[in-house]
Amino acid sequence: MSDAAIFAISLGVTLAGLVASWGVYRRRGAASGARGAALSLIPLAAAMTGVTKFFTDLVFSPVKWAGVAVAGLAVVLYLASGAALSRRSVTEGERPEGSRKAPKERRTGAGKAPKGAVGGPAPTAGDPDLAEIEDILRNRGIK
Repeated sequence: MSDAAIFAISLGVTLAGLVASWGVYRRRGAASGARGAALSLIPLAAAMTGVTKFFTDLVFSPVKWAGVAVAGLAVVLYLASGAALSRRSVTEGERPEGSRKAPKERRTGAGKAPKGAVGGPAPTAGDPDLAEIEDILRNRGIK
């Protein structure tokens, strides 16, 4: 596209946006109208600075799209290699404090009450059968 065509399209979009901003100003107030005017001036500014030419060349050029794809692949490979290196460098004994894995003694469940237990562990009384019955009753929430 030629520079004149890009400028003419940008100027038209800007003028249409300014007209719409005037209507918004009348309906919703000065703040909304000013915001619409600011957004309407962006296409004209882009055409005047050459940004629009860059993007039109980007959109219509398969070589530039291939370059964008290669750059995206480079970012994905870099992030994947960083994740792989961080997993490899951290060993079980060197885990940082905020890591997801819990220490081994917490994962085993040692010292925890059974699933349905209401109180603590059953008292060890003289009669082991009575202690077992009390434990069963506690687990069921009866005693």
